[in-house]
Amino acid sequence: MKELRQFHPTIKIRLAESFISSTVGSMVYPFMAIYLSHYFGLKTTGLLLLVNVFIGIFFNFIGGYISDQFGRKKTIVLAESLRFLAFTVMMLSNSPWFFSPVLTFCMMSLNSICWGLAGPANQAMLIDVSRTEERKLMYTILYWTSNLSVAIGGIAGGLLFEHYLFELFAAMSAAAFCAWVLIVFFISESHTPKESAAKSAAQHAAGLLKSYGTVLKDRVFVLFVVSGVLVLSMEFQLTNYISIRLSNDLPMQHVFGWAFGGTEMVGFLRTENTILVVILALFAVRLASKMKESTVLIAGCIVFTAGYGVISYSLNIWVLFAAMAFATVAEVMKTPIQQHYTASLPPEDARSSYMAVSGLNFNLGMLICSITVTLSGFFSSFVSSLFITAIGASGIFIYMVILPGLKERTDVQEDRLVKAE
Repeated sequence: MKELRQFHPTIKIRLAESFISSTVGSMVYPFMAIYLSHYFGLKTTGLLLLVNVFIGIFFNFIGGYISDQFGRKKTIVLAESLRFLAFTVMMLSNSPWFFSPVLTFCMMSLNSICWGLAGPANQAMLIDVSRTEERKLMYTILYWTSNLSVAIGGIAGGLLFEHYLFELFAAMSAAAFCAWVLIVFFISESHTPKESAAKSAAQHAAGLLKSYGTVLKDRVFVLFVVSGVLVLSMEFQLTNYISIRLSNDLPMQHVFGWAFGGTEMVGFLRTENTILVVILALFAVRLASKMKESTVLIAGCIVFTAGYGVISYSLNIWVLFAAMAFATVAEVMKTPIQQHYTASLPPEDARSSYMAVSGLNFNLGMLICSITVTLSGFFSSFVSSLFITAIGASGIFIYMVILPGLKERTDVQEDRLVKAE
């Protein structure tokens, strides 16, 4: 692909490194809740996972600030060094010679710190080194490789996790070391902050608050993030409210002599989503490039929300499969546009701070899902589905309200970047 060859070397390296790291990570991390529950019990495991989430959120803000203040590469190198240490200790803590679930959880927390530190810097670095006209393709390929790596890693992990845990942790350590080597020796710094006098810890704390205060005053960006969270929460419902509803309410199905229930149906829907994303994602960017961005975004969100709204209510397996197909097509169409807008909004000197706020979409989306699951205990399935659909519709409405300001901001930002290039 000619466009891929023209990418900045940093983008190519990040594409390869993220695919390898995500594949290996997907062999282990989706199954760590099972690991923890086996040794600590369900209630304690829930608290431990909650602690990990809040650790990640806190250090996500820290990572965004220090990346803008000290440079992207320095922040990522620090995070990857700690990650390699964490995975190595996890490997040794589950080895034939030594075993410690407590130490394993501590290293999981250290890895959450690493994700928080490196996440905003990684996203900002990709924006730094990419040209405006190639970002849609870049994000599409990242999206495609991410889904492919999760599919491969999930299958391999399901087969190997129970009996080959030490070997999987060894693979994670090796992948972390390869990532460290690539970043230290082959990736150059993309953001050199202006020289400034040394600051005390108190001054940095004040600077961090000021930095994020500035981000939160950016009305267009904040509303863009909020609308994205509301729409994205629809997809997260599949492994939350929808999985519970199908597990409890979907009667046993008999298709071609094969019997399956609601739990298996959730697995089928997730598999359908992954397969369709892998097949369609690389074609979607070419189709979307022929259409108006705002039209693709709004239409995609409408179909996406409607698809998951149907999935949250229907108990007909063929309707569920059809709704997931429509929702997935909409997903692959709208996602590169959303990421392109996200990359175009932040000012150059505060990209990591903006990315840190944008990076909260996963945690906030999961929070919405938790609220939905709780409320569903008081509402009928129809009212619950209406509530879920209304959440997505609210996100679409916000998108429509901010579109003029969004277009104005991105046009100004892109014109400035084009002139700089």
